[in-house]
Amino acid sequence: MNTTTIVIIVAAVVVAGGLAVMARRRRSARLQRQFGPEYEHTVSEAGDRRSDEARLREREKRHEELTLRPLPAESRARYQKEWNSVQERFVDTPGSAVHDADQLTTQIMREVGYPMDNFEQRAADISVEHPDIVEHYRAAHAVVVAHERGQAETEDLRRAVTSYRALVDSLLEDATSSQPNR
Repeated sequence: MNTTTIVIIVAAVVVAGGLAVMARRRRSARLQRQFGPEYEHTVSEAGDRRSDEARLREREKRHEELTLRPLPAESRARYQKEWNSVQERFVDTPGSAVHDADQLTTQIMREVGYPMDNFEQRAADISVEHPDIVEHYRAAHAVVVAHERGQAETEDLRRAVTSYRALVDSLLEDATSSQPNR
């Protein structure tokens, strides 16, 4: 091999490496825009950015395979009425209102088409379309679990209902915006 050939090979390797780094940075930037605060949450869990970003891409692929459907108008109206009732009951029975909020959120997600395998999978699935809301969902669910153990204060329950409201509003808004003739 002559010097020119070696220089060309080294240059090709350097260029290929540079292109790979640029592509990885573009993918990272796209994921950061797509997932917002959920990106930081996911990356900070394990600290291995490459594998964490791969998990986020897997979420996107899984989400694409879901058969999500818009809520019929009558379901939206019923869920909105049920949600209003949950909020009204909070004054007298905050613990049961938070439990009902958790159940209602699960019902809405099930009807929309989200798999209900386990909580972490639901949170991961919802994070693709609602990256700003999923943290509220996690926090609210944690309060439900704490309340079941007798470890939640009234202020925790209030924050949980507020967090559930953010998710319910988003889910019902999605249903409205995906309806035909709107």
